[in-house]
Amino acid sequence: MADTASKTGDSSPRRGTASPKSPPGPSGGSNPASPPASALGPVAGTGHLEVDPDFVADDDGDDGDSAMGSRGGLSDTTSVMSSIFKFREENGRTYHAYRAEEAAYFMPNDEPENERLDLQHHMCVRMQDNRLYVCPAGNGKPLSRVLDLGTGTGIWAVDFADEHPETSVAGIDLSPIQPDCVPPNAEFFIDDLESDWNYHTKFDFIYGRMLTGSIKDWPRLMAQAFDNLNPGGYIELCDSINPLQSDDGTLKEDSALLKWNQLLVQASDKLGRSLESAKHYERQLREAGFEDVTEIEFKWPLNPWPRDARYKELGEWNYFNVLSGIQAVSLMLFTNVLGWPVIEIEVLLSQVRKEAKNRDIHAYWPVRVVYGKKPE
Repeated sequence: MADTASKTGDSSPRRGTASPKSPPGPSGGSNPASPPASALGPVAGTGHLEVDPDFVADDDGDDGDSAMGSRGGLSDTTSVMSSIFKFREENGRTYHAYRAEEAAYFMPNDEPENERLDLQHHMCVRMQDNRLYVCPAGNGKPLSRVLDLGTGTGIWAVDFADEHPETSVAGIDLSPIQPDCVPPNAEFFIDDLESDWNYHTKFDFIYGRMLTGSIKDWPRLMAQAFDNLNPGGYIELCDSINPLQSDDGTLKEDSALLKWNQLLVQASDKLGRSLESAKHYERQLREAGFEDVTEIEFKWPLNPWPRDARYKELGEWNYFNVLSGIQAVSLMLFTNVLGWPVIEIEVLLSQVRKEAKNRDIHAYWPVRVVYGKKPE
């Protein structure tokens, strides 16, 4: 479930900054850099998850969303920018308007989706031992410029800018959904990641998270990232892999959960924007010229079934992530790509919701963090 989403259908501009393809230059801040990820020790991936025999599922039937806060939008007075706020509406959800035809991003950009993305941000940080990133970007030296690909609500970029006041942070996305109040060293821009990158100054670190399903040509994106990094700069990608799986056979072949996730993969493949893209990041980064390429695999449990406290917590969060996200990820792919009527989609999703809270299904999504360095 990708990390580029947006705001409600309110068309009044409210926030942010300037034009696409003009990220800010170095801010010249004097504060020292926060300790690099490498100084905190390596982050371990997920091993075998043991089932918590005492876990009791919450079967109250509440499928409500977990509210994490609201977002505003970029402000501008031009007709072009105004049109960006006129989000497309379909099946009761809103979607990005900027380059709607060329950039076939299938996730909505309304308030429920934005709240889910903020929840997902906290899941990623917790998964990584409370770190925003795990690669040794900067190697203990201050980072001058950082680029956040598909920034979504901008929460990662804002947190990074707060932790690194000496760094200029630019976030780009298809939707103007980032907050009004941001650190002075953070800025957001509306752009399509798959367009030509025309940045006049290179970056020290490029970050992308939950972009699976939103990129058609990953090798080209990685090549552009390579060209726009300074020597010694890092790229880090974090993405889930679909479909979900289990290690003990409790996710049955006739499961509605598995059927739904497999259909999503089929639709994304047909669209040309695979939900299995993270399987290839390690190889593709090497082919793009990056060195010291490292891959770490984690697991996001379907619900709080694991015994381990950390992954039980992730499972609790992911349960709400799934409940609030299954319609968002399904509607456009099932209707526009697979040709399903909405009523049939909702019937399937009701079965998926029921299975998602089943404590006897020990399923999880693999999540891979892959990073590499541009040679010195």
